[in-house]
Amino acid sequence: MAMPHSVMLPFPDTSHINSMLQLAKLLHSKGFHITFINTETSKQTILESQGSDAFQGSEHFVFETVADAFVPTSLHTNQRVAKSSIKTYTHCASPLRDVLMKLNNSSGIPRISCIVYNWLMDFALDVGEELNIPAMVFCSMSACGFMADLHLEELVERGYTPLKDESYLTNGYLDTTIDWIPGMKDVRLKDLSSFVRSLDSDDFFLNNEKKVTKKSLGAQGLILNTFDLLETDVVNALSAMFQKVYAIGQFSELTRNITTNYRNSLCLNLWEVDGDYKAWLDAQKPRSVIYVSFGSLITVSHEELVEFAWGLADSYCSFLWIIRPNLVRGDGAILPQDFIEKTKERSYIASWCSQEEVLSHVSVAGFLTHCGWNSTLESISGGVPLVCWPGFAEQYTNTRYVCKDWGVGIEIDRDVKREQVTSKVKELMEGDQKANDMRKNAMKWKERSKEATSQGGSSYNNLERFIEDLNMMKQVSF
Repeated sequence: MAMPHSVMLPFPDTSHINSMLQLAKLLHSKGFHITFINTETSKQTILESQGSDAFQGSEHFVFETVADAFVPTSLHTNQRVAKSSIKTYTHCASPLRDVLMKLNNSSGIPRISCIVYNWLMDFALDVGEELNIPAMVFCSMSACGFMADLHLEELVERGYTPLKDESYLTNGYLDTTIDWIPGMKDVRLKDLSSFVRSLDSDDFFLNNEKKVTKKSLGAQGLILNTFDLLETDVVNALSAMFQKVYAIGQFSELTRNITTNYRNSLCLNLWEVDGDYKAWLDAQKPRSVIYVSFGSLITVSHEELVEFAWGLADSYCSFLWIIRPNLVRGDGAILPQDFIEKTKERSYIASWCSQEEVLSHVSVAGFLTHCGWNSTLESISGGVPLVCWPGFAEQYTNTRYVCKDWGVGIEIDRDVKREQVTSKVKELMEGDQKANDMRKNAMKWKERSKEATSQGGSSYNNLERFIEDLNMMKQVSF
């Protein structure tokens, strides 16, 4: 029987790339030939931060690139994502088609069994249909966030969004209950994607997300980086909408069981990892550090940076803060000198890190985060409670579930003030009853995550089912 061959196409951003990379490693460990495709721009950025070894292939795990159009990185992140997305969709379909045809015409390479594509790269579904290659959609956001986005079109049709004017952002309208999204109970409009807060019917993010999520329904299956028990109602509801649904998270828990593949430590970063933070963490007392990171896409203003800085300083807690090169809009990350002096004995500021390594460290007791899904799930799987500051896409939905359904977090207002940062950080770190409850809940979900990914667990079994289904797929020659 010929070796199955899966082509993996992530969206060109660190969190999206590495979550799909985890899935690719799992498939490789199960006997798949993997072709992992990056855009030329993301590949070049990774080369600059990690060097050529980042793309050193191994037997049956190879890298390819597709041409895109360079977008200046000095743009505000939301603008950069929009422009990158437009140019990716415009420029990448034809190069992807060429790569797939080259692969299928190459001797010594198994014919492609399927394409696994990030839901934002929806042109891959068209190319797959054209070449008679089955396509599976990979969702790197939460199941609840994806379900909400699948109903953006209906939210527009029912008149909930776009908002009529700016007053609707503050007059209580966002507290409107939305009780008709399958699998989601007691959610408010403010708990859904940031895109519902648009005032413009031509808003790129709102319209693009409507398009790509609706189109994903045509894929032959949906892959989720979550586990059944965490999002039971939503996963069940999605199963009624897609041909097949596979909840296989937490991916990195499953990859820890890979022992034969030297590439299981592979990680692709757009920024160079600071190696010295590990020694600093080792020198801290157990459960004494709050980890602060806003992920790979969120940007903050200089004023917000300063409010977070003094909020952390006035909490008198030790902290590891990730300030990546493009975190701050405008002139860059300039921290007040007196803040640096006040906190130098109990802080470490790094440009990038191995987040799962940090969240599993014995010194870390909490995580101040934007609540992107990778960060949220990694924190839950690490048993670390969260202080949430959502700002973009489904981060508001994740925050609602973190704080209400899973009981592992508290939220900071979007209009961040140093006093609230101090208050929330101390609330989480100093051990009152609510903090104790959050810690207990976090440990409960950590154990459930381990159970799901252990042999016989739901994610383990769903991965086996996914592998079996992929092995049964037969490509029609073109």
